[in-house]
Amino acid sequence: MNIYVLLKQTFDTEEKIVLKDGRVSEDGVKFVINPYDEYAVEEALLLKESLGGTVTVVSVGPPRAAEALRTALAMGADEAVLVDGESREYDEAAVARLLEAYLRQQAYDIVLAGNFSTDTGGGQVALRLAERLGIPHVSSIINLEVNGSQATAVRDAEGDAETLEVALPALFTAQQGLNEPRYPSLPGIMKAKKKPLRQLEAADLGFGEGQLASLSVRGKLALPAVRQAGRRLAGSPAEQASALAQLLHSEAKVL
Repeated sequence: MNIYVLLKQTFDTEEKIVLKDGRVSEDGVKFVINPYDEYAVEEALLLKESLGGTVTVVSVGPPRAAEALRTALAMGADEAVLVDGESREYDEAAVARLLEAYLRQQAYDIVLAGNFSTDTGGGQVALRLAERLGIPHVSSIINLEVNGSQATAVRDAEGDAETLEVALPALFTAQQGLNEPRYPSLPGIMKAKKKPLRQLEAADLGFGEGQLASLSVRGKLALPAVRQAGRRLAGSPAEQASALAQLLHSEAKVL
């Protein structure tokens, strides 16, 4: 079984976000595998252990993303691919096109990805990719079972659960609770240094200059407003309700 995992390198979730000239500053910050992608890597490894096959992790990103790919290799992935590591900025549509071009050259049975990335929270790339490849997809899965050419997935449906059966090849995005990602072992880290990490540029996938123009543009980026201290309303319940309505109208401007 050929399993591919889409992987993104993101800020450590404990890092403080600092804006500089309208952009998120990367000075001195720690980068890690996107937490939801870790569930995808772990699920791929569990499938490999039970069914056999190979696990390939793929990332579209700058050169530093190789660190995340090496971590996935140390966890147990067999191969890694870094696409277009020239620090270019692509929107989700362009990233999906790059991944599509790569995967169309491969024989794949299952594609796994995180439910969304913790930096942008868009959750678009994997679903765009499935649509472009013309394969079924199930998002936010919390359980996955594969039987021959069929897969049964249980997905989180906002507090409920849905069970779906799809034919392979198919794409799945991992939700928290799917599994417990393993830590890279020391032998795994040593083996990862010898595992192949292939680098491809957009031109290698058939894209010329200007063919990956973004379809969306970030209009503005700002930190949320500082939260003010709460206010205690005095008086009877009726007086409090009246004062609250007045504040919602005059200050919050939601009425």
